[in-house]
Amino acid sequence: MKKVAVIMGSDSDWPVVKGTCTQLQALGIPFEAHILSAHRTPAEAADFARSARAAGFGVLICAAGMAAHLAGAIAANTTLPVIGIPMRGGAADGLDALLSTVQMPSGIPVATVAINGAKNAAVLAAQILAVSDDALAEKLDAARTQMAEQIAQKEAALQAELAASFS
Repeated sequence: MKKVAVIMGSDSDWPVVKGTCTQLQALGIPFEAHILSAHRTPAEAADFARSARAAGFGVLICAAGMAAHLAGAIAANTTLPVIGIPMRGGAADGLDALLSTVQMPSGIPVATVAINGAKNAAVLAAQILAVSDDALAEKLDAARTQMAEQIAQKEAALQAELAASFS
């Protein structure tokens, strides 16, 4: 199975990005996490992106806030799928990061999840890898079934409470 790289622009992103790693681990997907900056370590970030395919990565996840150029800088240097996590914070509370991440020039796409959408970034990476991995696809199907069962249990509990309280 290909690895996933989880890259953050700053260690201040780690409390949110840790959720990405937790979800990847739960799905049995190997990953590495790194701190690389599009602005403070641009050469290192570009080198990482250029060598990612040869290093066994299949998807790159990038979390950054404010100007949020990390995902775009990584995507500019690889043809691997890049997923951006815009981070909450700054004067616009993450909206600037969202717009910077999603507004990529034609030919250099970055798939973008919600502001602080760490878990969905991991799930999207898993879905990309599952295109050629039936065992991983089965894990994703099982996770969806489990979510549906949890909702059905909550619905039953709500209906029981309504019947007891408003009959």
